[in-house]
Amino acid sequence: MQAPQDTVDPAEIAKFEAMAAEWWDPAGKFKPLHMLNPCRLDYITSQIAGEFDCDLTAQRPFSGLRLLDIGCGGGLLSEPMARLGAQVVGADAAAGNIPVARVHAAQSGLEVDYRHTTAEALAEAGEQFDVVLNMEVVEHVADPLAYLTACRTLLKPGGLHICSTINRNPKSYMVAIVGAEVVMRWLPRGTHEWSKFITPDELYDLLSRAGLEPVDRKGFVFNPVTWDWSLSARDLSVNYVTASTRTA
Repeated sequence: MQAPQDTVDPAEIAKFEAMAAEWWDPAGKFKPLHMLNPCRLDYITSQIAGEFDCDLTAQRPFSGLRLLDIGCGGGLLSEPMARLGAQVVGADAAAGNIPVARVHAAQSGLEVDYRHTTAEALAEAGEQFDVVLNMEVVEHVADPLAYLTACRTLLKPGGLHICSTINRNPKSYMVAIVGAEVVMRWLPRGTHEWSKFITPDELYDLLSRAGLEPVDRKGFVFNPVTWDWSLSARDLSVNYVTASTRTA
């Protein structure tokens, strides 16, 4: 039996289920994630390698690590992590995403344990992981603190939690909502709610209250001239990512 799904917002799940079939179309509704993915992967791989002393020049540097990609969608992060040797569980509360992810992984010759479930249900079942990837999810849940607390429970002591989201300020409204949804039409209108965005200081406070120790944060910065993304230690004004550990 699953634990009560306290943090699941049904309206948010419905948005992503409606787009499920387009996950692997780089020109479709998830184009922003496809564009951002190399930058996300650079941050994720470097943080995991640093935390667990992995040699990124090895063929399967994350071999021996158990990793959860919560809110996995179609598997844009789960598959690269599996290629790098991690034992990956991809979980999503949107049922429609899971068959898409499973089919693509099979076509790619990868083993990923995809499940239609929630962080709370996995925590209730006693699942634990070395790494929890929590990317672009926290701004869509009903109770961010309860959700992050479940993510902390899912980590083994010494485990690494990587969480990205969107800052809340006038610039993020113009870029993430007006720009991405209205002008560029990269995402359907209403995909994001500006009021649910979380500032870096708010997220650090939530992570600490959830029992995690924040250790790093960086900005994901889009360059409209070169049309690509990069990491920034200073510019967290729109998209940003954090790394935290569970010390006990």
